[in-house]
Amino acid sequence: MNNTKIEIREGDVLFEDNHIIAINKPSGILVQGDKTGDTHLVDLTKIYLKKKYNKPGDVFLGLVHRLDRPTSGVLILAKTSKSLIRLNKQFKDRKIKKKYLAITEKNQNKGKKTLRNWLKKNQKQNKTYVYDNKIDGSKFAELSFKTIKLFDNYMLLEINPLTGRHHQIRAQLSNIGLTIKGDLKYGSRRNNFDGSIDLHSRSIFFEHPVKKDQISIEAPTPKREPWVTFFCD
Repeated sequence: MNNTKIEIREGDVLFEDNHIIAINKPSGILVQGDKTGDTHLVDLTKIYLKKKYNKPGDVFLGLVHRLDRPTSGVLILAKTSKSLIRLNKQFKDRKIKKKYLAITEKNQNKGKKTLRNWLKKNQKQNKTYVYDNKIDGSKFAELSFKTIKLFDNYMLLEINPLTGRHHQIRAQLSNIGLTIKGDLKYGSRRNNFDGSIDLHSRSIFFEHPVKKDQISIEAPTPKREPWVTFFCD
């Protein structure tokens, strides 16, 4: 996707204070720079902050966590080094709670389930493989999910990842036949027209790194099908 003309606007900002900023990341945008050299969210947000506050120098912005390029939803960035250190520790200690929504192919794996597997990333393929038992180089992964809605050939899931592994949700769901719509890498029968996958980082809950109060941030779902149909009510 050519996203060189994309910019962060006020409507993309879900939360901001002197310490953190939360963005509703569109699908198709990199979170940070890679070998493609494509425009990425960290730089776009720096540009937004520089313009908003008319800052003459460089803008500090620390990446707290990541979302895959084709994934949308809430992403937290730290505006100070102190906030970055403290939020990183919260992630390491698994104190930050995230909730995702996914539209998957429908099968018998509906209701409520917990998935526990061992995941191993293939660097060359940029893909994660799922194993039932530990192997060399693998990491334990756990998530829980429940079915929210059923619709023709698809269903809507709410997912709570209990660990944060590379492509964890995509790989673990695909492993039990719940392939995320549009996710060709993990077995979807067809891609989405815009290159997205129907995985959305819906909300995040954490302790403010400075004020210490509890923060809950929710990202609106994408304004396209089939999200619009699932959330028509």
